[in-house]
Parts: sequence; structure tokens; C-alpha cells
Amino acid sequence: MVSKKEDVLQLVKSYAGQKVKLAVTDIDGILRGKVIHRKKFESVATGGLGFCNVVLGWDSADVCYDNVSYTGWHSGYPDAQVYLDLSTYRTVPWDHGIPFLLGDFWTGKGEPLPICPRNLLKKIKGQAEKAGYSAFFSQEFEWFNFTESTESLHDKGFHEPETLTKGMFGYSLLRPIQHNGFFNDLFDLLEKYNVPLEGLHTETGPGVYEAAILYSDILEAADRAVLFKAAVKEIGSFHGIIPTFMAKWNASLPGSSGHVHQSLWKNGKNIFYDAKSPDRMSETMKHYMAGVLHCMPHLTPMYAPTVNSYKRLVEGAWAPTTLTWGVDNRTTAIRALPGSDKSTRMELRVVGADANPYLAMAAALASGLYGIKNKLPLKVKQSKGNGYADKSNGTLPRNLYESAVAMRESKVARELLGAEFVDHFTNTRMWEWREYSKAVTDWERKRYFEIV
Repeated sequence: MVSKKEDVLQLVKSYAGQKVKLAVTDIDGILRGKVIHRKKFESVATGGLGFCNVVLGWDSADVCYDNVSYTGWHSGYPDAQVYLDLSTYRTVPWDHGIPFLLGDFWTGKGEPLPICPRNLLKKIKGQAEKAGYSAFFSQEFEWFNFTESTESLHDKGFHEPETLTKGMFGYSLLRPIQHNGFFNDLFDLLEKYNVPLEGLHTETGPGVYEAAILYSDILEAADRAVLFKAAVKEIGSFHGIIPTFMAKWNASLPGSSGHVHQSLWKNGKNIFYDAKSPDRMSETMKHYMAGVLHCMPHLTPMYAPTVNSYKRLVEGAWAPTTLTWGVDNRTTAIRALPGSDKSTRMELRVVGADANPYLAMAAALASGLYGIKNKLPLKVKQSKGNGYADKSNGTLPRNLYESAVAMRESKVARELLGAEFVDHFTNTRMWEWREYSKAVTDWERKRYFEIV
């Protein structure tokens, strides 16, 4: 991994073109970026650059929030300072090898901006390291693919888009061959982009793929996850394909998950593994899982951030609804995977494909550290069989409003993440709910138009 200014500058100078691509993420995890001249890059490589702070003051549709204090019409939307992380340097193989870097927002006082998603993860990662832990994470995504274009989707009002394939073909070898140009480009180009995949296959549903990104240090894992989602969309455009990471695009089909795998290491050893334990899970792992379960109702919007997220979290649809855990159980919120000293880990299955990876991983790690710090016992009994039926420890919030209010009022959330972040983030989720509440849906027209 390249991180020294001189090395990065030399790599950029060796690039035949004159452009460099830069990006930050907004609160929804969407990449917001620009292309600058190579000469400009040389002047901002370590000194930072200005980036309009509206990026943290609007929603995914570029509509400005009216309920946040960081920025708004009251501020005039000035530039915020962005510093590039030179260790994120890579080139974009499907865009003429253009150099690419990620950046973070900073305050005018020269401190990391607390509401910047990547900064939040860096803060939680620092807490883990201070306690002597190295966090290794990875995210896997399910998503649907459509033989549509931006124009065709808008022309049909996003109604009945054509899926890439028909029928339910999970783990199919036939379906990828039918679109092997796209399938192979995903695997091969992402490898060159330094977002290596551990595996790629079809999932059950028309036009569904699932990819597991190779595990790494937690910050790198989140970078890879954010870049993966944007890359899939860009690569898809070359093949006449529109991918979506919506949590639930069709009520009759399974949703799209963004499961997060996680483990803690110390002195080169996986401390979630205990060879002497009958279940091979260490007490540290159990404290960690207890912390994640305890904090989950306080932090649900970080795993399920949109109105649509909660359409996925329904019984019998391969997504959890209860505060449960089980060993290799795909019906529970936490799937414990005790194996070898290398592979033992836990999988958090609440996270949807629509979540901001920085925020989902920050919430999970902060919760796990909370459990370890407070030596929380894993009082929740293991669910064996149908986790949907086990409501003994409670259930997940039913909608975005309910979960955002719980997080906003939570002392636990403020302790783990800081009041400034919690206030800003929950206000953005309340905004999202307000926008949804104003919409008149097809369901309402079909139900009420004629009869009332």
C-alpha cells in the first residue's frame, strides 16, 4: 500500500493522463467526488483542498436538510477542508487507469470532523487499537441487476424494470455464463482496483449476484465496501446494466443484504478463538457478541438507514427480525462462526446492502468493544432452528422513525459515538422519514382512489 507523498506523487506523474479523481462519502455512504488536474493534485496532496460542505448537508437526492446545524442555508454552504488519505491510492482500470484517492472532512480548527462517516470509523478503530486489538472485517453484498439504462428507468417511472435474468437461480453456473462479460469484469477489474473478491455467485432471485470482499483491516474493509458499490454501478454501465443495492426493491422477492464479518486479533492471534472451549468461542468473543446485541436497538439506523431498509427485515425472507444469535444460523441477527484459529468470526446479518459501510462497521465495532469493556455476559441463549420465533430478547425496530427516535434518545449511542455525530445522523434519518411521509404511493392509490 502506497502512503508516502513522494511515492504517490511519482505514481501520479507516471500516469500518462492529466487528471486525478478524488472522492469523499456523504452520510448515506454515496461517493461524492471530482476530477482535478494533475498539477492541482500536487498542491493539495498533503495540504488539503476545499470541498463544498453541502455534501454532509443534503440527502441522497441532493435535497438540502432543514434540520441540521453543521451546514445549511444559514451557513451559506462554504467549503470544508478535505485531506486526502494517500494510503487509499489506486487506479481505476475501467477509466483509463486514472489515479484515485479518498479523503476525509476536517474542521477549521484542524481536527477530524466528527460527523464525517470515515472519521467516525477511524475514531472507533483507534479505540480498539488503544485497547490492544486489531479489527479485521469484511462485507458481503447481495444486489439485483437490470437490463436498463438511466433513461429507460426514468421513462417507465421505475416501474417493472427488466431483471438481468429470469427465475430463481441461486448458486447457478448457467446464469453467469449468459452474461459472462459483466460477471468476469466484476471479478477481474475489482482485483485490479484493489477491491479483491473472495467469491462471486448468483443468489436466489432474478438477476441477483452476491459478492464477498476479501477481509482486511477494518478501515480498508470499509473503503473497499464503499468503492465496491460504486464500481459495480460503473462497470455495469459499460454492459448496459443498472445494479441496485436497495434493501428491498420488490415485496415478492428476497431483499439485498450487506452482512459484515468481524473478528479481533491481538499479537497476531485471533482472540475470538479458544481451542479449549467446547464451542471454540472465547470469552472475549462472547462479550463482543453480547455488546453487539445489547447496543443493536440503540444503533439500528446505522445498519438499516432508509425507509426501505425495514421492508427487508421481515420474517422468512433471509433477514433477521429478532435480537438473537446462533451458531451457523442464518435466521438470527448474529451468526457465530467458530472454526479454526484463522477463520473464527461473527457475521452481523442485520446490515442491508443500502447501509453506509463506514457507519455499519463503526457501530458494530463500538458495540463489541462496549461488551468487552463492560464484560457483558452472553445472557441471550443460542437460537437453534428458527430464530424468527425466538422473541425472548426482543425484536428489531419496525421502521426508520422508530429506530431513529430510539437512537436519538439513547445514552448508549451518545457514549459510543459522540453527541455531535448522533444529533446530526439521527436528524438526517428523521428528515428521510419526513420526506417519505409526504409521498403518495402506488399502494395508496390502488387502495383508496376509487373506494373512499
